[in-house]
Amino acid sequence: MLGEYRIEGRRAAEIAASVERAVGSGELRPGQPLPPMRELALELGVNPNTVAAAYRTLRERGVIETAGRRGSRVRSKPATTGREYIRVEVPPGVRNLADGNPDRALLPALAGAFAAAAALSDRDPVLYGEAAVEPELARLARADLDADGVPDGPVVVTSGSLDALERVLAAHLKPGDTVAVEDPGWGGLLDLVPALGLRTAAVGVDDEGPIPDDVRRALENGARALIVTDRAQNPTGAAVSAARARALRAVLGQHPQTLLIEDDHGHHIVDLPLHPLAGTTRHWALVRSAAKAYGPDLRLAVLTGDSVTVDRVRGRQQVGAGWVSRLVQRAVVRLWADRAVDVPAVAASYGRRRAGLIDALAERGVEAYGRSGMNVWIPVPDETGAVARLLHAGWAVAPGARFRMNAPPGIRITVSALAPEDIARVADAVASAVAPAPGRRYV
Repeated sequence: MLGEYRIEGRRAAEIAASVERAVGSGELRPGQPLPPMRELALELGVNPNTVAAAYRTLRERGVIETAGRRGSRVRSKPATTGREYIRVEVPPGVRNLADGNPDRALLPALAGAFAAAAALSDRDPVLYGEAAVEPELARLARADLDADGVPDGPVVVTSGSLDALERVLAAHLKPGDTVAVEDPGWGGLLDLVPALGLRTAAVGVDDEGPIPDDVRRALENGARALIVTDRAQNPTGAAVSAARARALRAVLGQHPQTLLIEDDHGHHIVDLPLHPLAGTTRHWALVRSAAKAYGPDLRLAVLTGDSVTVDRVRGRQQVGAGWVSRLVQRAVVRLWADRAVDVPAVAASYGRRRAGLIDALAERGVEAYGRSGMNVWIPVPDETGAVARLLHAGWAVAPGARFRMNAPPGIRITVSALAPEDIARVADAVASAVAPAPGRRYV
């Protein structure tokens, strides 16, 4: 079963370490079955409970997976596999449309906000034992949430969206549980879920968000959580419409124990209204990041949810990082209160570039998608070839493999760096690099 490799150890930690070393060195390959627990216990001369504890540790670390009577096997994809490594190296002279960053020209200046925050901190420094959330930030965030119809709930601050998602998942789920995620979807999230020892269930996406039948199927098959991107979905630009929100609420209403997480990272860069699903299930959370509107390096997101979820997140944060810098929080308050981001203008700027590229591609017989945000998704028959040909033509785009599980091939173009005069040139290059891909669905 294991070829030449022999698992060693007398204690659970030693057995787990032996397996993990072999996986890391390649002596145990992805998908390779492990011995039944009683068989390995007999071979090692230990109690079966010791082997059971070792296997449990390996499952929690995402090294192996167990499927009932079929036994345990090395995960087909290590939990630490990083989709960020599936990227194109951009050589000199090639335009970068792959990185997913906001337009620098649309980000607000930070010097004044941080100077004001630092002056306030000089007068009133934050010390141990004080509140983790800047009161004015909580007030501003809650006012925006109320205006968008998000149910009432406490607010906590995290170090960005991914930190918030990790904390909420860890607050409710255990290794081996299944999370329904969008496909195509955010590569960081698709890495995070297995890194937590959780399984993924793919949910298809179209222009209006997750497809209700796919969500229903995933929940009926045992998924305990669902993660939805409300607007500016990465990579497709999907945004949940009013009709789609009603359909998704109906599905979730049949599964009230589902942990619902909404990622609204498009807040303050899109002009489409929010249609929240929050409150449909017993436990829910909605997160809004400052990254796209105010700058990725702020590493700040606000999270609200039901009281149990937020209390668990806050409690775990207190025994770890403690809090997100109140200095940063105060700077964000200043930016937010001063309306440093002209939301209609920012949304219109990204919208003109998205629409311009999609229309230009349509004129050339290439179908593309991008209802909101800063990305355009283009289904292609040959992802590797399309990326290579575009790179040769002087344009770096993101390979769809960074964002896909079961969805067909595609490429993502970030429009942030495009000027009006670039659009026809990019469309010509894409049309030369790909064949038309019919169909309105991404899966």
